[in-house]
Amino acid sequence: MTTTVLAALNSPYPFWQLSDRHAEQLRSACPDVRFLLAQEHDVPVEISKADVYFGWSFDAEWLRASPRLRWAATPSAGVDHWPVTALDTVGITLTRGYGYHGRPMAEHAIGLLLGFSRGLFASTRLQTRSVWWKDDLAGSFFDLYGETLTVVGCGSVGLRLAEVARAFGMHVIGVRRSPPRFEPGGIEWVPPDRVRQALPRSRAVVNLLPATDATNGFFDESTFEACRPGTVFVNLGRASTVDHDALLSALDHGPLAGAALDVQPRKPPALDDPLRHHPRIVLTPKSAAFSHVYMDQAVAFFLDNLRLFLAGQPLNGAVTPTHGGPV
Repeated sequence: MTTTVLAALNSPYPFWQLSDRHAEQLRSACPDVRFLLAQEHDVPVEISKADVYFGWSFDAEWLRASPRLRWAATPSAGVDHWPVTALDTVGITLTRGYGYHGRPMAEHAIGLLLGFSRGLFASTRLQTRSVWWKDDLAGSFFDLYGETLTVVGCGSVGLRLAEVARAFGMHVIGVRRSPPRFEPGGIEWVPPDRVRQALPRSRAVVNLLPATDATNGFFDESTFEACRPGTVFVNLGRASTVDHDALLSALDHGPLAGAALDVQPRKPPALDDPLRHHPRIVLTPKSAAFSHVYMDQAVAFFLDNLRLFLAGQPLNGAVTPTHGGPV
């Protein structure tokens, strides 16, 4: 029987869409596979024909119409919006993408750190109301060189960020359950239960934690209290991993000098949300993974997995209900 792949990768942003060029790439690479391209609203009908689904999201209701489905794949690194347990229960393998989110997210994180360290965000605030603000920056800037960066949830994205941070002369502490199998070197590894020993040494903390029961509220009042005075906190992980009341308190009364949030509890945050208006918070609209080559790399990752699937071999990025990421 011919293997059928149903792809529904629709997005308002062209760099997150499956283009005609990508579709031709898939067909050329696997001429014996039937590829169906669909809009997400057509998936409930088309999925009855599919052995493989490739998309941004999956509705658990679609399982009733998926008698042939054996593998569901998403280009996303996170799967907290997927029905992981439901897929696992009926024997459908779920895979997530990894490896290609690291470059844009590392650029984003370093850009935010430079914005604080070089006074770029402060300059933006002061340029319209101060005649000259050189003295303000002289008292608040800091060097990245020689400082310590702690990356919490240090998986493939964190490894790329560590590489860039080390090029700036930073020492990097990676927080995860255990070091990766292929130790890249140059990173000090710390388990999650010792994170409060790493925080007092760190000038910057980048959170890359996925959303799981274990990570919910990981950054709470006690975690922020353990930070060194003057710490900059950046969240590119999931909003649920941060107690935002504790974050605001740590900015107003505690050790944090600034915070940058690519994710917020509400999307979009209300216009009167205090996160929007705090003078030392920078918000970005979940744009850390923006990249004009994102889909090229996502399709290449999927093709590698498709070849493994056709050969009956284990798939890269397989997710289980207990999958919790590098924590």
